[in-house]
Amino acid sequence: MKKGEKRKKELLKIAYTMFLTQGYENTSVDEIIEKAQIAKGTYYYHFKSKEQMLEEVIDMMIDNETKMAKQIIKTDIPVPHKIIGTITSIKPTEEEQPIKNALFQPENVLMHYKVRKKLIEIVTPLLSEVIKEGVEEGIFKCDNIPERVKMLLIISDSTFNEGKFTEQDITVFIDMTEKLLGAENGTMSFIYDLIDKNDMEEVK
Repeated sequence: MKKGEKRKKELLKIAYTMFLTQGYENTSVDEIIEKAQIAKGTYYYHFKSKEQMLEEVIDMMIDNETKMAKQIIKTDIPVPHKIIGTITSIKPTEEEQPIKNALFQPENVLMHYKVRKKLIEIVTPLLSEVIKEGVEEGIFKCDNIPERVKMLLIISDSTFNEGKFTEQDITVFIDMTEKLLGAENGTMSFIYDLIDKNDMEEVK
């Protein structure tokens, strides 16, 4: 690895840690520079802005999540569990919530869109192979697999990662997933027990 690339990775790790502990909005470029003990010119040689640094920190997180997803896919667990394990592995951890929250700021709407698009592009071929495996095993009956995966990822993200959801949302998501993949009723019912109910709201 070249010296410049190594320095850039070091800066991203410093920023990642500071965004976690202080929050993105509460971390200034000057603080990152001071922590890294570099000149301001060195920082701006690698990053045009703090927003670009945030985007590259998120790219770093996505790379780690992708590695985890690939590890899950290689395991011997049942295909339906591989699908849900892969989907849940490509979201920020609880500790990374402050970084995720930064994406929901009005000024970062475009970045949020880009990150979401990149995740779908990365994960779609991975999940498509898993679902093909399920088709070969007779668990699923479907065609146009990449398109179905994209729909599954978009609906999953919108339902569980962007706000509160209800028990009815979970029920419908399970039903929709089974129909989307051509699975028998009950195949994906295990999803209910895997979902964190802390974010669930009651229907009044």
